[in-house]
Amino acid sequence: MLTKLMHSTGVLLMPLFFITNLNAQIDSFDLVTFKPPIGWEQQTFQDVRNYYTINQKNKEWCKISIFKSAITTSTLKQNFDLSWQQLVKQNLHVNNEPEMQKPIKEQEWEAISGYAPFNEGELSGVALLVNATRKNTTVNILVMFNSAVYTSLIDDFLSSVQFKQSVSDSTLVIQNNNQWMQIETPVANSKFTFNTTNFDDGWTAIEKEDWVEVSKDNYKVLLHYPKEGTIFPADTDPLVRTAWNILVAPRYSNLTNFRTTYINTFNRPYIGFGNAVSNVTKQQVYLVLFKRSAGWIEVITPTKADFVSTFHFDPESIQWDSNADVLQTLDNMSGRNKFAVAAADLFGTGKWTDRFTSNTYYTNIYTGQSAGMQTYASTQWFNFDGSNHYEWQLIATNSFGGRTGVLQSKSNGVFESVNNWQIRFSDISGKPKVYDVYFTAQKGKRVLWMNDAQYPGSGVFTGFSK
Repeated sequence: MLTKLMHSTGVLLMPLFFITNLNAQIDSFDLVTFKPPIGWEQQTFQDVRNYYTINQKNKEWCKISIFKSAITTSTLKQNFDLSWQQLVKQNLHVNNEPEMQKPIKEQEWEAISGYAPFNEGELSGVALLVNATRKNTTVNILVMFNSAVYTSLIDDFLSSVQFKQSVSDSTLVIQNNNQWMQIETPVANSKFTFNTTNFDDGWTAIEKEDWVEVSKDNYKVLLHYPKEGTIFPADTDPLVRTAWNILVAPRYSNLTNFRTTYINTFNRPYIGFGNAVSNVTKQQVYLVLFKRSAGWIEVITPTKADFVSTFHFDPESIQWDSNADVLQTLDNMSGRNKFAVAAADLFGTGKWTDRFTSNTYYTNIYTGQSAGMQTYASTQWFNFDGSNHYEWQLIATNSFGGRTGVLQSKSNGVFESVNNWQIRFSDISGKPKVYDVYFTAQKGKRVLWMNDAQYPGSGVFTGFSK
């Protein structure tokens, strides 16, 4: 049986068919047999087989992912919608609903496909998802590409796809090489030069659509961006459960051994943890949701023992009077939301502003009565035009005893990168100045952090945002 999956431009023409008599000359993965693209790189994990090719010169690429079959009780369209949500929308910036093709049927197998463009900066392209369902079994094939040069190769691949009735002894056995969490996903839609940071201790941070993903070996940490409904005044259990339901639960199933806990200390830490099954990989994982110094941190490890060996505490042992110092390694992960800055990232971005206010209350040491209050406030901003020119201004006020002093300073000039972590300005208050700089990522934007490189003071950076 043959069907055509047509791109709206008429460029993409991809047949797909089902037969039950298997061709021994073609490769197979789980319930899918196919003719692999010649010369492409191959990655085989327990739950997915990837084929990909990259033309570095022309920045053209294509990736085909064949996922292991899963048990289902849903209809064909429901399976497609769920798979699109988990495999495409959660990992790619897709604005449009998929353009659906008519479903086809061959014996007991049914298939449906849909495609949509995604916008991921240099990784922008088209995502095409094929979902096949037979009784209580469903299979997904995801194709992503950014150039029409690959359409004939995709056509050849999908034309070769066959679906078995069941897994036989001759089916290729995929070994688990501890790659359960390495289903690759593109970075978030970013206008900035750097969206990956490789830290000296082996951790790697990648900017994603809803979080910064920090990974090392078999472990993954998600630094969630602020999200409505996840921060509010409440006791530990209702706050953690609410945040869990919003940030974690939609990507997992079969949650067991879930608990929440806290330590009664300054800047109280909130912790939730349990075992669950990933909706994408179908693997059992150990999950910890944590919040203290910054936003919510989600940790994903294969087992609890892996978590303990990495972060040096057992969440189940934490109670109200525990020593909060044991949480420091995990709390420090929030500092992995850190990306280099290129001067070109600031060209034409307009005004970046920092506002600061502090109050100091005085008390008479003899009487104990109030001796007044001092208020300091400042506003500082940079305005970047369409090239490497800038304007800078600082306004600061200091109020005490009914008097207010005002300080103003402004200048303009040109700026340039010293390296990926420093920028030199030609004139700040009458002299050149080099700043240590980095970005932190938030959903759809960045915060620019700066500190005087020559006189760093306490080392606390000032954050500028738009």
